[in-house]
Amino acid sequence: MMTAAAVLGTACLAGAGAATGTAATAVASAAAQGGTWGTAAEIPGSNRLNHGGQASIGTVSCASATNCGAGGSYTSGFSSTAPIIQAFVVNKTANIWRGAQEVPGTAALNTGGNAKINSVSCPAPGDCSAGGYYTDASSGHQQALVATETGGTWGNAKEIPGSGALNAGGAARIDSVSCGAAGDCSAGGQYASKTVDGISTVQAFVVNETGGTWGKAAEVPGTAALNGGGYATVNSVSCPSAGNCSAGGFYLDASFDTQAFVVSESGGTWGSAEEIPGSAALDQHAPGAVTDSVSCGAPGDCSASGSYTDSAGAQQAFVADQSAGTWGSAEEVPGTGALNGGGQASAQSVSCAASGLCNAVGQYQNVRLNTQVFAVSQS
Repeated sequence: MMTAAAVLGTACLAGAGAATGTAATAVASAAAQGGTWGTAAEIPGSNRLNHGGQASIGTVSCASATNCGAGGSYTSGFSSTAPIIQAFVVNKTANIWRGAQEVPGTAALNTGGNAKINSVSCPAPGDCSAGGYYTDASSGHQQALVATETGGTWGNAKEIPGSGALNAGGAARIDSVSCGAAGDCSAGGQYASKTVDGISTVQAFVVNETGGTWGKAAEVPGTAALNGGGYATVNSVSCPSAGNCSAGGFYLDASFDTQAFVVSESGGTWGSAEEIPGSAALDQHAPGAVTDSVSCGAPGDCSASGSYTDSAGAQQAFVADQSAGTWGSAEEVPGTGALNGGGQASAQSVSCAASGLCNAVGQYQNVRLNTQVFAVSQS
């Protein structure tokens, strides 16, 4: 059972997971040691990279308390028309943040000057995978990229195999990466398929890394039948072990309302996406429902969180649980109905420990239309 509580600042989640954030200048980070947060400091080397003064961090993942990987973007300068945005990665080893670096290989890829790392996952110290996007000047297309770190050294970024053929509409990116083991990861995001009458349709994709080699990107099985409105994406992937993952996101149905979906991988094979059970009963109004986050404590035992729109047009927060590979019904996060007088709630992130118990955080709008944050825990 989950119980919600309003919190004044930051919520800490049990279990392994990734955090996100942004910074106006080069990224700041803080480390919790023995339960006490240290002092934030600019990432070493980021000021040297960030000549344009616009840096952002997209993700951090820690294989242990003292070994992490993070990534985001910085502005190397300005062209005659726009900032030149590059992707960076940075590692923390032996409890020390090392120098930020441009993602190797992106200089050759990112000729259009717009790249970013959206997600990093580190299953072991010095062994991480990262995903995001870059822009190709010759086509003007945004392409999905991956980069893998092995033994503390980042290899060259590359376009995801097979994604170029899918991405005829030129708007691909990875939004989430998760690794069940070093070199065995899954990632998800979106691409734009071939235009029809000048209009691209956006599709959701997944891709697997096995033994350090990335396979071909593929449309999420089952989404073609769901995605009648022509816009689908994977927002979150979680892999508790190699080849066993769950992912979630949203699609537009034929009525152009968003619907929340989940999809699971077992033994390296992705099953068919499904609308989260019970979400149709909750979701009674446009714009609809979205899965924002998925986390798995063990293969086939996961939780998902997000938002839906009730019959009064208010946005409410939901959670849903998977047990032994089967997804149960979505439910409004207990307690948020009373908090959410302003009608703008969402459970934006969930994290599940190996014990199977999960924590989630999100936000709501009170009757004074102030946005507040909440935490909710299973027991």
